Amino acid sequence: MSQKPQPPSHGLAVCPDPECGEPVDPRDRFCGACGHELTAAAELPAGQDRPTMPIAAPVWPEAPPRDPGSLSTLTQHPGELPGTDSGGHDLPTVPVRTDGPPAAPRGETVRGGGDFELAAPDPRAAVRVDADVPAVPEGSDGLCVACRAGRVDGDGYCENCGHAQPRERDHMERELGTVAAVSDRGLRHHRNEDSFAITETSLPDGRPATVAIVCDGVSSAHRPDEASAAAARAAGAVLGEALPRGTHPQQAMHEAIVAAAEAVTALARTEGPDAGADSSHGGNSPACTIVGSVVTDGLLVVGWVGDSRAYWVPDDRTAPAARLTEDDSWAAQMVKAGLMNEAQAYADERAHAITGWLGADAYELEPHTAAFKPDRAGVVVVCTDGLWNYAEAAEAMAGAVPADAALRPLHAARVLVGHALDGGGHDNITVAVTPFAPTPSGAPSP
Repeated sequence: MSQKPQPPSHGLAVCPDPECGEPVDPRDRFCGACGHELTAAAELPAGQDRPTMPIAAPVWPEAPPRDPGSLSTLTQHPGELPGTDSGGHDLPTVPVRTDGPPAAPRGETVRGGGDFELAAPDPRAAVRVDADVPAVPEGSDGLCVACRAGRVDGDGYCENCGHAQPRERDHMERELGTVAAVSDRGLRHHRNEDSFAITETSLPDGRPATVAIVCDGVSSAHRPDEASAAAARAAGAVLGEALPRGTHPQQAMHEAIVAAAEAVTALARTEGPDAGADSSHGGNSPACTIVGSVVTDGLLVVGWVGDSRAYWVPDDRTAPAARLTEDDSWAAQMVKAGLMNEAQAYADERAHAITGWLGADAYELEPHTAAFKPDRAGVVVVCTDGLWNYAEAAEAMAGAVPADAALRPLHAARVLVGHALDGGGHDNITVAVTPFAPTPSGAPSP
């Protein structure tokens, strides 16, 4: 789960168990990590919060000149977008990196120390997400799924044994003709704070376009699950409407990220159990990261804010895979500034502190977009750090993607989620897989 750097004035609710200390939602009665009863714990004294990074506003040194071969994808700003209408203007070919930091070692589930393993939802009983049919979680009869004796309280925990009940978002899947997505709670978190949206639409000339949006709620903020859901829903809706109108896919992606940010910011003004803590004036407001892709005839557009990522994996695995996004994170900034190499930066405990996110208390909104024209068939993988923590380098991600991913994207998404669960499942995991086919020789480009 992504975490944003926060000043000490952001009071975080944490588990009072000294051997745990995991972030908890003020509405919860039990800690999702260790099961400690929260209602019996005294409130933390003022100033005893646990921010991910105790800084108010990061000021990074200027990056020294770099060899173009060491750069990742081109990051473009709104005023620099080429071809922002449907006039058919070609976008420049953007070089992408084919290297990356060493693959992270497979994690091991921690035993003892106040932690316990949460059973992963059975994929055979997965919630299939349909647009108009709400999923029904297990335990809907009001009885605990663990002890089958206690009643389930409003906070989702058994009044008898304290067991966290399966929720609607614990494991979700959706498949369309040209894209599939899977989201899973993982093995350590008490709820799924990720969300996704996938859409099939078309350009004005009838050419199909496929949209995939993945959002990761910031765990150190209030209502991160609501933030990711609102962002994914807003971004997917904007892209689904803008592309048929003739908006260039890259400009449409920029507009979608702006709309997602506005949707998350609006949550800070809504009533709810945490409304008093949420404020657009420095409160610990709902927040999330976002990454998305648009795949149309011969063109691949990605957009992002935060540390959720997009990867390109060609069907021909002898060709290099590539990471298409550059993290808004402490580690990425250190590498960009030339202060550390990637191995050093990602080994630091501050590596995953993000420097960009969607939310009312974001320092500034700076959507990143990039466009590519791959010359061969493959798949686009957009995912949260719950997956790429276990396949960080492009080569590692390509090794985890099944060879038939373009033919069976839902199967590929399930395999990737399983890869993260096998690695330890320490975070929520969300991934969308979209096949890509290059424009046939002589055909017009979008």
